[in-house]
Amino acid sequence: MKKKKIYLASFFIALFLFVLAGCGQKAQNIPAKRVTVSLTNTKTIPTFFFHGWGSSANAETQMANAAKKAGVSKNGTVKLKGTIPKNAKNPIIKVNLEDNQSGKTSYVKDVITAISNKYHYAKINLVGHSMGNLQIANYINENYDNKKLPKINKVVSIAGHYDGYLGEEAGKKAKIKNKKTGEPDIYSDGFKQLLPLRKHYPRQIEVLNIYGNKEDGSNSDGSVSVVSAQSYKYLINGRAKSCREVEIKGKNAQHSKLHENKEVDKLLIDFLWKE
Repeated sequence: MKKKKIYLASFFIALFLFVLAGCGQKAQNIPAKRVTVSLTNTKTIPTFFFHGWGSSANAETQMANAAKKAGVSKNGTVKLKGTIPKNAKNPIIKVNLEDNQSGKTSYVKDVITAISNKYHYAKINLVGHSMGNLQIANYINENYDNKKLPKINKVVSIAGHYDGYLGEEAGKKAKIKNKKTGEPDIYSDGFKQLLPLRKHYPRQIEVLNIYGNKEDGSNSDGSVSVVSAQSYKYLINGRAKSCREVEIKGKNAQHSKLHENKEVDKLLIDFLWKE
């Protein structure tokens, strides 16, 4: 119990920062294209939270209560409000995209670049829910060899529809044909786009893949099938430093409830910050 309290304190004492566009407050504009070469801060590893399609940073409130604000506009301009103290422990950056229905992958790079320019973090953690996972996966796919960006330490995927969502053929009909590798028998277009990860997914990344099963006969969380979420394994198999899959079951395993699930909270804390 004592250890659990320590982990919770480590999580909640962190400085919270989230990205919100359209705020009327003054902000510091940081050009998204300028990338620092001096990634010298090796003592602190911030964690970025990327929300799902049509959602906002509020979706991750239970996982990381926000206290500081920042913003990203539709053209990728990043605005930061507030600062992260040098002694901040486990700082969390909640990202809220103004353009929250495009799935544009460059936004991930825009945010990471802006933070890196200001704080020079050498390593980062990435957490995604739903669409946020595809943005993260595509960011890695497009920037795996960019040494001017911080190295990714850990990735948490929550309800990732790597092989499509239930409204797509693959997302609805695909089955895992090889449990050892995680390969699905049907590839969605998005999954095909991510296949290069099998050759260049960074080997230092530890992965936690969390997905839901409402146990209502759909073998899904209501939006994403278990198979689609499990297909992430095929993309990183043999490359990632480690990969753990966790299936959340029951009514609280519904797609939009996963980021408000206490079991998920504990998994995040233990995986990201437990020493």
